[in-house]
Amino acid sequence: MKHIILLHGAIGSKEQLQPLADKLKDNFIVHTLSFSGHGGEGMIEEFNIKNFAANVIAYLSKNNIEKINVFGYSMGGYVALYLAKHYPEKIIKVFSFAAKFHWTPEISRQEVKMMDAIKIEEKIPSFAKTLQQRHYPNDWKIVLQKISEMLTRVGAQTPLTENEFETIDQPILLGIGDKDATVTLEETIFIYHKLKYASLVVFPDTPHPIEKISVERLSNEIIKFF
Repeated sequence: MKHIILLHGAIGSKEQLQPLADKLKDNFIVHTLSFSGHGGEGMIEEFNIKNFAANVIAYLSKNNIEKINVFGYSMGGYVALYLAKHYPEKIIKVFSFAAKFHWTPEISRQEVKMMDAIKIEEKIPSFAKTLQQRHYPNDWKIVLQKISEMLTRVGAQTPLTENEFETIDQPILLGIGDKDATVTLEETIFIYHKLKYASLVVFPDTPHPIEKISVERLSNEIIKFF
């Protein structure tokens, strides 16, 4: 069977993708990992796409996997495309779902506002508890702070330039939900046109959070594409 690795989003963990992994286990050898600092993994000084991509390469090396297919959600989808660009010999195909491509300093500021740990504790205590449990023994507030710092840097300079997207040679499937309030269809289509070998899928009645995306629909698209 083909190998596939599933990559989670910012402030997420591999456990969020376990329902999807379970759906795919009859069709693939499924791999998951939590990025540095996420899901209790060892903390690093700086969160960035380059370091998270390095997590994947280290995992492949440790498990003696020469090449792999990649599904990435949100930030994980961006990491997947970064891998395709910078480690082309390791990546077969990429399915990137709900990845945000258009960044400006103002967009970053808006995203960082949602990473305010104090406000989350005050207004959404259940989510604060979820984050605490998800990232234990790491301090979830430090995870949020490091993601905020990463987003600020991304707003100033994106990890992949438009020209770099144009040089990616692997088959890429871009996906987005039509009710995504974080990622626009326009920015997704823009990158779709930049890629050499791309296809596009839009999920109806689907917002951004991974928990709101149909596992059945997602698994069907993954099986069909890979």
